[in-house]
Amino acid sequence: MARLQLLLAEYWPHLVFLISVAASTAAVIHAAMTKHDVRAAIGWVGVVLFSPLLGALLYFVAGINRIRQHRGTPELGETPEPDGARQPDRLDISLAAGPQFASMKVLGDRVSAFPLVDGNRVQPLAGGDEAYPAMIRAIESAQESIALQTYIFDRDDAGRAMAQALIAARERGVKVRVLVDAVGAKYSQPPITGMLSRGKVRTALFLSSGLGLRVAYTNLRSHRKILVVDGQVGFTGGMNIRASFTTRPGRETSRDTHFQVEGPVVAQLLASFAHDWAFTTRERLEGELWRPTPRIAGTVPARCVQSGPDRTIASTHDMLLGALAVAQRNIRIQSPYFLPDLPLIAALATAARRGVQVDIVIPGKNNLRLVNYAMYAQLDQVVRTGCRVWVAAGAFDHSKLMTVDGTWSYIGSSNLDPRSLRLNFELDMELYDAATAAWIEQRIDALIATASRETLATLRAQSFARRLRNKVIWLASPYL
Repeated sequence: MARLQLLLAEYWPHLVFLISVAASTAAVIHAAMTKHDVRAAIGWVGVVLFSPLLGALLYFVAGINRIRQHRGTPELGETPEPDGARQPDRLDISLAAGPQFASMKVLGDRVSAFPLVDGNRVQPLAGGDEAYPAMIRAIESAQESIALQTYIFDRDDAGRAMAQALIAARERGVKVRVLVDAVGAKYSQPPITGMLSRGKVRTALFLSSGLGLRVAYTNLRSHRKILVVDGQVGFTGGMNIRASFTTRPGRETSRDTHFQVEGPVVAQLLASFAHDWAFTTRERLEGELWRPTPRIAGTVPARCVQSGPDRTIASTHDMLLGALAVAQRNIRIQSPYFLPDLPLIAALATAARRGVQVDIVIPGKNNLRLVNYAMYAQLDQVVRTGCRVWVAAGAFDHSKLMTVDGTWSYIGSSNLDPRSLRLNFELDMELYDAATAAWIEQRIDALIATASRETLATLRAQSFARRLRNKVIWLASPYL
């Protein structure tokens, strides 16, 4: 033992060097063999080589995608996996939406795990003043089951009202399941999960992490927003549960958009929730209670699209590229965090150069200052190609909306930024409906009417210090 201690005391630098070389070699090989984005591979190799031991440790914690290997396995839920060779179903969308969208439907058939289903009804809800009362009314009418999934569930007036409705539903015999992201649950202290647990509502935290190996998942989020009541009424979109989206005396009201849906697509919302719930708790939500057949409620074709750092990592990215490619007249986009990658920037540029009118609305007031800086660092890349970028006036707007040619719409939880497109678990929905598209267009046009337009001249007019700051922050945009 004494000899071993003597050897360690004398040769510890050599041991550290050997461990560093071994760890760095393993990290570099793993990055080169597993990363699909060459820029990500080069970046991680550079970090590891220039900071041998620390870089390898950082790669082990934040660079390895552990979720992709097992999260989507069928035994953890009932959601089928996307299959690039899956044949499209027979629903002919070209008659209702236009011939250019026939290829868009085929893309969705092969990208999403879910088929495009007809017979749905969609109702847009503007802000918490419309969305939260509608959600609470649905919860109060529940007779059998409630499934709620969200990123942020604050313990404030809005959150407590929602929690009380869930507790009351459980007390009258309704089966209630609530899934909150582990990071999002910490946005308010004490968290709402304590109140729900005391009310005996079955609540779980998605990717709950702490010390140990679980720390490797702390950069991943479940950003999905789902509420399904009795398998018949669903809610989805971009809204978290927090009072800042409701009108309060003396306080500015943040804006957002949510959607109430009825019809067969509700089953897809519930299947997505059940998949995430099984992954988190190992409880399978089975039987007719959790697998009812939703009633036909309207005429809107719709489909859910899951994306995340697993087998669905490119789903929303592919859907967006497809929609930009088929656009013929106009594209309207609203995003609070607009940080598209190079393929999306190229697709936006190509659409604008083809003569498609591309309007992009971003908030003038942003709740994430660093993201706002990064956004401005790359706005010139879309402005110079003919896209019109508008900075909305008034309160912060958290809406994530997109519509193409007055027919196709994309709604849900995804932002156009690296976190949503690669790190977050997201849930979006594509809709083929002129009425919903018209509602989104009117909303975006109303913002444009009072917005200021960013041009190359306005961007260049910023001071050098501000532009440099924006570029430096932009370098960290994948992790903001």
